[in-house]
Amino acid sequence: MPKTNFTSLISTFIFCFIFWMLITWSLSPQEIIAGALISLVAAYFTGRFFIHQKPFYLFNPLKFLPLVFYCLITFMWELWKANWDMAKRALAPRLNINPGILKVPSDLKSEYALATLANSITLTPGTITMDIVEQEGKNFFYIHWIDVAEMDRAEAGDTIKGALERGIRRIWQ
Repeated sequence: MPKTNFTSLISTFIFCFIFWMLITWSLSPQEIIAGALISLVAAYFTGRFFIHQKPFYLFNPLKFLPLVFYCLITFMWELWKANWDMAKRALAPRLNINPGILKVPSDLKSEYALATLANSITLTPGTITMDIVEQEGKNFFYIHWIDVAEMDRAEAGDTIKGALERGIRRIWQ
């Protein structure tokens, strides 16, 4: 089990506290104190798992701004497209699916980048990331896709993760 260091604790506390403030949307002293205490407890117990490499990496505006752009623009656009596609499938008179599991390559290297892409793929309807494996120095995602439209790994990968992977690469590499 990784050991919590002070910088991981502080970084996790800051992220938790910012998240608390965004959720409560209040500047009352009670909310600030409660948020600080809860964030400190959460950081103490999760700091060693949550942020264990480069704790203040995202506090750099050159990395934080691409993260905000990714979350608000890139991911939301891909999420909207996937939801629209699934709504069309659900409302179609004939169930139009061809499910399958694909092994899709990725050029991403960092754990954070791989986890971000895996979660982004899973959060978009119609796809689920089942596993990430490393083979011969390259990372592969096993993805369950509701409609396998492409059998070629590279083209299927571009269809599933194209814009997401590019956005994540700007943040983590």
